[in-house]
Amino acid sequence: MKLQTQIPLKKAENQIDYNSQLVVLGSCFANNIGDKLAYYKFRALQNPFGVLFHPLAIENLISRAIQEESYTEEEVFFLNERWQCYDAHSDLSSVAKEDLLGSLNSGLSKTKLYINKASHIFITLGTAWTYQLKESGKEVANCHKVPQLAFKKELLSIEKIVQSLEAIVHQIQTINTKTQIVFTVSPVRHLKDGFVENQLSKAHLISAVHQIIKKGNALYFPSYELMMDELRDYRFYGNDLVHPNDLAITYIWEKFVSVWIAQEAWPTMEKVAAVQSGLNHRPFNPESLKHQEFLKALDQKITYLQKKYPYMKF
Repeated sequence: MKLQTQIPLKKAENQIDYNSQLVVLGSCFANNIGDKLAYYKFRALQNPFGVLFHPLAIENLISRAIQEESYTEEEVFFLNERWQCYDAHSDLSSVAKEDLLGSLNSGLSKTKLYINKASHIFITLGTAWTYQLKESGKEVANCHKVPQLAFKKELLSIEKIVQSLEAIVHQIQTINTKTQIVFTVSPVRHLKDGFVENQLSKAHLISAVHQIIKKGNALYFPSYELMMDELRDYRFYGNDLVHPNDLAITYIWEKFVSVWIAQEAWPTMEKVAAVQSGLNHRPFNPESLKHQEFLKALDQKITYLQKKYPYMKF
């Protein structure tokens, strides 16, 4: 008896190993995958501007980074006792203007540095809904709890998304023609936009992405489809019934591994996981001989990994 339909997946040709250098950008699902890559100690830059939900925000980050267009005082504002920037997530906000500008410009520098040497760039699109400042017409990445009356809400057309994705691909290829760009659509539902509106948004994103894929400049990983089809049950969502829960994230991650991570890297992933588990272990008696032996064995495992991969930090 077959109780689940399976999305056909095949191994990518240019897979990730521990020599790869990765960039992970976009919606909060990008953080889910990025956190897994970080846990297994792959080299990756993850959302230097925090979560970016729509393609124009991601395009803005990549464009400004590659063109080295630094942020100035005129592009930040003070609200709720913190300095904010419309181009970045509130995670970057700061009580000091100089600290925010430092974080923004450091993020731009890191983004260009990593894109320049990246073997793979994964971009997750979350929504096609955007907010424009009525005063200036600027598309914002985050509203920072500014009153909604200050914004005009707009659903990006498929054509406008295609233009943005083409710009992203073009900008990346101006400094790195060898990197593999992979798009995915976030399975997180943006129900604050409305049920029908969320589906319309995802449809625009998927339609636009596949126009780019057909041109051969990028590939697609079906994280949205895996959630909607193989995991079509509320037991795979968190308490908010919007975000995939840990079980769903792990399931999609395992599918990602089967497609994108070279089998030769799997034994190292197991060794890294063993170290991570050991580091999280809380002994009943830290002074016991048995625990000291455990720490010695753990240190040997770390030394072995760092000798082979000096960039690994535990």
